[in-house]
Amino acid sequence: MDHQPKFFENLSGTGKAIGVLTSGGDAQGMNAAVRAVVRMGIYVKAKVYFVYEGYQGMVDGGDNIVEVSWESVSSILQVGGTVIGSARCKSFRTREGRLQAACNLVQRGITNLCVIGGDGSLTGANLFREEWSGLLEELAQKGKIDEEAVKKYAYLNIVGMVGSIDNDFCGTDMTIGTDSALHRIIEVVDAIMTTAQSHQRTFVLEVMGRHCGYLALVSALACGADWVFIPEYPPEEGWEDSMCVKLSENRARKKRLNIIIVAEGAIDCHNKPITSEKVKDLVVQRLGFDTRVTILGHVQRGGTPSAFDRILASRMGVEAVLALLEATPDTPACVVSLSGNQAVRLPLMECVQMTQEVQKAMDEGRFVEAVRLRGRSFENNLNTYKLLSQKKPDAELPKTNFNVAVLNVGAPAAGMNAAVRAAVRVGITEGHKMFAVIDGFEGFARGKIKEISWGDVGGWTGQGGSILGTKRTLPAKYLEKIADQMRTNNINALMVIGGFEAYESCLQLHEARSCFEEFCVPICVLPATISNNVPGTDFSIGADTALNAIVETCDRIKQSASGTKRRVFIIETMGGYCGYLANMGALAAGADAAYIFEEQFDIRELQANVEHLTEKMKTSIQRGLVLRNENCNENYTTDFIYQLYSEEGKGVFDCRKNVLGHMQQGGAPSPFDRNFGTKISAKAMQWISKKLKETYRKEEGKVFANTDDSVCLLGMRRRNLVFQPVAELKNETDFVHRIPMEQWWLKLRPLMKILAKYKTSYDVSDSGQLEHVAMHSPKEAETGAI
Repeated sequence: MDHQPKFFENLSGTGKAIGVLTSGGDAQGMNAAVRAVVRMGIYVKAKVYFVYEGYQGMVDGGDNIVEVSWESVSSILQVGGTVIGSARCKSFRTREGRLQAACNLVQRGITNLCVIGGDGSLTGANLFREEWSGLLEELAQKGKIDEEAVKKYAYLNIVGMVGSIDNDFCGTDMTIGTDSALHRIIEVVDAIMTTAQSHQRTFVLEVMGRHCGYLALVSALACGADWVFIPEYPPEEGWEDSMCVKLSENRARKKRLNIIIVAEGAIDCHNKPITSEKVKDLVVQRLGFDTRVTILGHVQRGGTPSAFDRILASRMGVEAVLALLEATPDTPACVVSLSGNQAVRLPLMECVQMTQEVQKAMDEGRFVEAVRLRGRSFENNLNTYKLLSQKKPDAELPKTNFNVAVLNVGAPAAGMNAAVRAAVRVGITEGHKMFAVIDGFEGFARGKIKEISWGDVGGWTGQGGSILGTKRTLPAKYLEKIADQMRTNNINALMVIGGFEAYESCLQLHEARSCFEEFCVPICVLPATISNNVPGTDFSIGADTALNAIVETCDRIKQSASGTKRRVFIIETMGGYCGYLANMGALAAGADAAYIFEEQFDIRELQANVEHLTEKMKTSIQRGLVLRNENCNENYTTDFIYQLYSEEGKGVFDCRKNVLGHMQQGGAPSPFDRNFGTKISAKAMQWISKKLKETYRKEEGKVFANTDDSVCLLGMRRRNLVFQPVAELKNETDFVHRIPMEQWWLKLRPLMKILAKYKTSYDVSDSGQLEHVAMHSPKEAETGAI
């Protein structure tokens, strides 16, 4: 990008006061947002105030509005809910209440508000902002404030962050708390599946979402549920028959359990509610299956925030402070949100209006419109679910006579199996014959290849590791044998799911095309590695699960340290030469430092970190956490850093070290990885079908693809999913260290340092532009978003 970096040092908060409040329903990750606002505010020399108990505290004033310090937000990152409390407030809905709130804010000089809540809370904040000058004049008339104050505090700035587990706010891909709520749901579904399997039961699960079916839809996608009911997409007339037919067909296919997910606001096409009890009674009466209902209720709001929510909330919190510092009297109230992987600012009321439009469309029975208004991410989820959940009868399937093989390459990563399942099912729907290759290219060379059916991949989404088996072996040494197998099995396209090795393998196949015509077929790479070191994509399948494993361990370690006091932990993470896990793990766990290969460090920096921790031990936070990527420096090993810290910290703190090792590769995939794997795999298979049609030579009766754009990697870049020729990605790759030359997450590195109280410079060129909420065309749902 050719912009001049813009650094926030020019933005000073001196003389400004920021109030932060959480309002409406609580959501996991709100505390991470509060922490980021407080620390970033203090960092830019503004005063920061907690407003306890939401708007109620603002109206009541007194001890509910308190100035806070750096330490006030220590140890809250891993806590669910909101530590500053949230309350529904009737009095703030009256002008009298807002008058009192304005008086309380002016007395403390607060003219910047950061509101974390749902659309109701944010609408209230906007009304407050519009009335502000009138409220101040009224207060002056009543003699509660003087004319000087009216001039000095003439306008109020508002920045919102959406904290809501339902993900029901238009304009943002993910709201704070949604990912954590999905974690809770999936934990329960995984647990229920084992008991349902034992007894051949049907389970009806009710999840939250009165007006929005996001949680129900995504959890259905993530666990491969048999049926899902959501408010935006009511089932067609006669759904009772279709559902029962599907459930009994699944049982006939030797499936021992059925899972049905119902959003609490589910309706039929006549706007009549569909309850979990109604669904249960139907299954029992019609099919006689042993059926149980589980209502998840407030479990979904509880528990510790996921790594994704902590990082999202930390990024949003910092962005919110920047937006407040840059605001002028003419700036409309804005919401900081996420679009793809990009932090954006959107006008608050545009988002609120669009959110209300969805409800209106649903009330009026315009359901197709409601789904479209929800945004391209929601629409994509729905289309993918419809594609994967129901197998069409064989007679209705097209027949293409193409054979497509799927294989895993490299180290195992959670979510690989979800990707294989999606590839197989979409391939079958498109009319192809699908083949599974066992044990990567090594297995391919040995002929370990078999046809795989729709039913073979049932229940794969929740499985960790790689069911097909995976090896790191590259194809170069087996080219002839692999070409033989491709000819013997008449393989017309390849989908390779794996990490850096998968990318390298496809480069080798691309380069070998001149010698082996068998490789002149469409080939697609899906990035799947915990290290997230594949060029051409911001995220890889498996990295989110590994990050959650690291963060969970760091939480436990921090807890053990808080008991013993004055202790510093040094934790080694995996990732090869890529510092993604160490850096993002540090941001999500609230670490003091992260050593990575991409940012060279020397003994002076190590010394500065030790001094920083020594200072920290004088405060009330008497523990430290330091992450180190396994290959960040060949001489400054984990042992070396541990010994240096132990020696230098003598008498001030003691040290412990922990190498996390292969636990980062295991475990059930997180909801994000299941979904990401499923969606990009479905998209890749549709690309393969398109390429097969384009490259089929009728006269020769075969597929011949030899252009660069027929060997692609599908990656997520900023806001979109893009197919990129592997030959072009060569120029972006450091092959010696197996990492991309440019990595987006390095921009978040200063964020971690700021939140750990280091002075640093932070390039804010990417932020600061107020955008508009874009309506997308139905076509866009197919092309771009995730």
